Amino acid sequence: MGERSRASKEPAKEWPDRDGHQHWLRMRGQELLSHYRKSRVEGGFAALDDDGNLTDLTAKTIITARMVHCYSVASLMGIPGAAPLADHGLKALLDGSIRDPAEGGWCQEEDKGGRKQAYIHAFVALASASAIMADRPRADALCGAATTIIEDRFWLADEGVMAPSFAADWRDPEDYRGANANMHTTEACLALADATGDDKWLTRAVGLAERFAHKIARLNNYTLPEHFDSHWRVLPDYNQDKPADALRPWGMTPGHFAEWAGLLLKVERALIACGRAAPAWLLEDAIGLFDSAMDHGWHVDGAPGMIYTIGNDLQPSVTNRPWWVQAEAANTAYMLHCRTGQARFGSAYRMLWDYIADTIIDRQKGGWRPEVDRNGNRSCRIYPLRDDLYHAYQATVTPLIPLSASIAGGVR
Repeated sequence: MGERSRASKEPAKEWPDRDGHQHWLRMRGQELLSHYRKSRVEGGFAALDDDGNLTDLTAKTIITARMVHCYSVASLMGIPGAAPLADHGLKALLDGSIRDPAEGGWCQEEDKGGRKQAYIHAFVALASASAIMADRPRADALCGAATTIIEDRFWLADEGVMAPSFAADWRDPEDYRGANANMHTTEACLALADATGDDKWLTRAVGLAERFAHKIARLNNYTLPEHFDSHWRVLPDYNQDKPADALRPWGMTPGHFAEWAGLLLKVERALIACGRAAPAWLLEDAIGLFDSAMDHGWHVDGAPGMIYTIGNDLQPSVTNRPWWVQAEAANTAYMLHCRTGQARFGSAYRMLWDYIADTIIDRQKGGWRPEVDRNGNRSCRIYPLRDDLYHAYQATVTPLIPLSASIAGGVR
């Protein structure tokens, strides 16, 4: 009786430390990898519909790059069949029609239409870095091609950010600066630093984090304006007629507050790992941004789930719940719990995963539902298609690895 009494007073393991939870995450990750195998097409990877079927055979660069990243990570984890899919995507990015052989860089899709975007090129760079860490053939070639384009075309050394976009022939630079593309560039820089050992990429990640997550967000009480002109003046009315735009919605995105918070912890970890001093603001601002994300995004209309956007007055704008917002918030809650040991972050992690399991994971058709309304019903206002393994799969991997600068680096 005494032994049992003493045992009952021992603190219960947190979810990420429990064998059952880790097994559950691995199973959900493998289900996602299996579901998205169907997105393979001749020229790379394409979008799926809600039934898990291809919408057409048109390869898209952003989907292909994200698939290379994810299947490279899966290969590192020892998942059979992942490496050939990563290699298929590498071949498409290097040799396929989504790459522009004349002008260089990557188009949005095979028709060569549209502008060349920093957002897309950040994911090509991320794909190359993860593929290098997974020891995939031709990964170095893709890394060289991607980083050359970033250096020659996108990186604005005097500002320490990425130029947002150009016409296909590299003319007509856009008079805009955006947080979203630079957020994913931060992620790519951390992965490139892990993959290549070149300290330049970590230095750039620190600079990007300092500009957006420290200086801008901290001055705005840990909310983060997304849209600026080329002189860094906030554009409060940008895309006011497109509040549900998938990449540049009007207003602010609480999910990005959480995502930046996670990146700050990754930057801190990267600095410590290479023996550089990590400024105190990295942790302080990570906590501030995550708390702001939950305050302004979670349950703000009386129903569970993280909403998509808020207005400049901090009131809800688009209240649909995208899958990626829940995933990124869960990732950061886990990392903050690891970093601080504070129970409230562990509680947030459990709450977010309960919502994902109950509402976002599609038990009938497989995969995750890209977007639901406040009542948990499928909605298509922002994301009508299932074209993204990336956010969901990373959410199943992050709690299985040490707090690290990159997903692939942590698995490795």
